[in-house]
Amino acid sequence: MFAVRALTAAVLLAALLAALLLLAREVFAALVALIAALGAREWARLLGLTAGRALGYAFACALAYVLLALWLLPQASASPPRLGLWLLAVLFWGVVVPTWLARGVTQGARGRLAAAGFMVLVPAALAMAALASGMLLALLGLVWIADTAAYLAGRAFGRRKLAPSISPGKTWEGVAGAMLASLAYAIILAAWWPELGRRVTGVVWLAYLAGAVILCATSILGDLFESALKRQAGVKDSGSLLPGHGGVLDRIDSATAVLPVGALFLVCLGVA
Repeated sequence: MFAVRALTAAVLLAALLAALLLLAREVFAALVALIAALGAREWARLLGLTAGRALGYAFACALAYVLLALWLLPQASASPPRLGLWLLAVLFWGVVVPTWLARGVTQGARGRLAAAGFMVLVPAALAMAALASGMLLALLGLVWIADTAAYLAGRAFGRRKLAPSISPGKTWEGVAGAMLASLAYAIILAAWWPELGRRVTGVVWLAYLAGAVILCATSILGDLFESALKRQAGVKDSGSLLPGHGGVLDRIDSATAVLPVGALFLVCLGVA
């Protein structure tokens, strides 16, 4: 299973790099619409919608992305409409999701979960299409580093459960490992990326490292929220499209949270 999972991850990474390097931005944005639609279809199926309604939900989600993309992508990265969307995502992931997880995600919340699917997928898709290739890879790199470190630290040292009713395998020791790895990654990135390094000097280092911690925590929230959605549906994976990983949502759960929040962080740093 690990070999299959690793092979699938390698193929997905190669496909992402090829798309970023070879495709025109308009074509890449269209590819993002497909990813959002696939994720939305899986989200709808986890809510118990029929196959036909799930396709309708996926179309509605992709259409919302396309309409917002046509409006927002031509604008500057720090334009008020873009910042407003990123701030809305910060509010969702920083306030709504933690409160919701604390109270419990139940089957009776289908209507709210359907609306939440748009907040999970659409801002993340817009951030993916809007960010420059290097910035997108930098944020995704943090997600991958944090996820891998959490897994390894949890396996080696995990004792105290993080959210046993949602995801029994996650531990506080895994969270600590993810935080430390994210800080190390952020420091290396600032040293390696000249444009970022010029911005991160003096007291800005404190804000920058705090931002890395916040993005790591956001990554974990994205994972937990999708886990809670699957638990209320009584399934282990969101789908079976990706061998060794499950569905599209299983692969992008953390990224959906990090990308819009990270987009705002990069604007605040002055590198977006």
